[in-house]
Amino acid sequence: MLPITMTCPPPLDPGFIPASLWHLAYTARVTASAKHRPLVLALEQTDGIVSHFRTVYLPGEEEVAALNLRNIERHLKFLLWQRGAFRVHLFGDATLTRELAALYCADGLRAFDHHFMGQRVYRQPFEIVHCARESDLPAEKSAPRKLGGHWDGCRVGFDLGGSDRKFAAVMDGKIIHTGEVKWSPYFNNDPAYHIAGIRDCIVQAAAYLPRVDAIGGSAAGVYVDNEPRVASLFRGLSEDAFEKHIRPCFHQLQKEWNGVPLEVANDGEVTALAGAMTLGQGAVLGLSLGTSTAGGYVTPDGSLTPWLNELAFVPFDYSADAPIEEWSGDRGCGASYFSQQAVGRLAIKAGIELSETMPLAEKLEQVQALMSRDDPRARRIFETIGTWLGYGLAHLSTYYDYRHCLILGRVTSGNGGELILSTARTVLQQAFPEIAATLTLHLPDESSKRHGQAVAAASLPQSKK
Repeated sequence: MLPITMTCPPPLDPGFIPASLWHLAYTARVTASAKHRPLVLALEQTDGIVSHFRTVYLPGEEEVAALNLRNIERHLKFLLWQRGAFRVHLFGDATLTRELAALYCADGLRAFDHHFMGQRVYRQPFEIVHCARESDLPAEKSAPRKLGGHWDGCRVGFDLGGSDRKFAAVMDGKIIHTGEVKWSPYFNNDPAYHIAGIRDCIVQAAAYLPRVDAIGGSAAGVYVDNEPRVASLFRGLSEDAFEKHIRPCFHQLQKEWNGVPLEVANDGEVTALAGAMTLGQGAVLGLSLGTSTAGGYVTPDGSLTPWLNELAFVPFDYSADAPIEEWSGDRGCGASYFSQQAVGRLAIKAGIELSETMPLAEKLEQVQALMSRDDPRARRIFETIGTWLGYGLAHLSTYYDYRHCLILGRVTSGNGGELILSTARTVLQQAFPEIAATLTLHLPDESSKRHGQAVAAASLPQSKK
């Protein structure tokens, strides 16, 4: 129903429908009519934190009704996992409010989001409410926080990924040692396995230091007061085991280390912090392409936001045939495009024969080995990811005010990472020249790609004076 033409189609994904282009086409279609009206979402977190997002809709035209719902529903899905909310206020169309509420109810199509945003993250009933007047929306309120950049003393940092856990020992800002250990946390149903793995990271890093003054951690998921609230790393655990053993585990580990300052943050946040510290600037978006997709954001003034930035679950592809994200059940989400998962499924399309039972990390290593020999099949894989990334970065600019993007993660190692970025730059220059003129993409050195998050995590807590 919308005319969408890609100037740079991904080589291995001809059915890709970029969210960025879809919304541009929708907005052009709706604003061509003088009858279009504003639509405003207010996302409310606990502690009174509220953020607004504005879009448009076209009332009274039946053929546009489905497009109106698609537009606001996909925006809301992105905003929930970017910013977070247990209550959503909508000013605009009452019918759209009812339709959204039906989708995001306990037994609706977006039941996953309803459950996680409500009881799991904010421990409040999730709801969507209508506001008849824009003045009825709750006022915007933020709570930026300063975190990271502390390098004094002897520090331990760790980064928990889906296929490996990394650790770093840092003394007065100098990296003493980094290391990594493979593990398989996703579907392990024993909480002792996870806790022992985290403890091992701290112990191994501490062995290179005369003492431990502070501990910082980076991990996928939503963390509130050093407690994991939603984390794919622990998806194999029962809800009871998660609540009893995992949610308090970082508090317990802190006690084991004599109560030294300990901070755990979302791995995407740590990626963004690493970029901001390296660049000495704000307005930084961090993207980590690893087992899944992590995102983080540092504001133009150098602060972190109270947002979730869980970009693994936000939609980037609006094709009806887009892959289904295994945990949320939604289509076209970041984890399927900017991760080892993407490499695994693209390898099949590229004609690279790999065992179905081979772990994703090993599939990535095989593809990267082919890329080091300039295998054309491997090149098409990384060109496809780069094309997705170019269109994805344009979509992200709708929601983030950013001027720098730091890209990390195992997928970006080797020649493939350079090809991903060069392809993304080409897409931006050809399809979004205004964005390309203001956005700089950064790819750190190989050591930082693999261990940069663990090192940056070490700087999270402020040590005791």
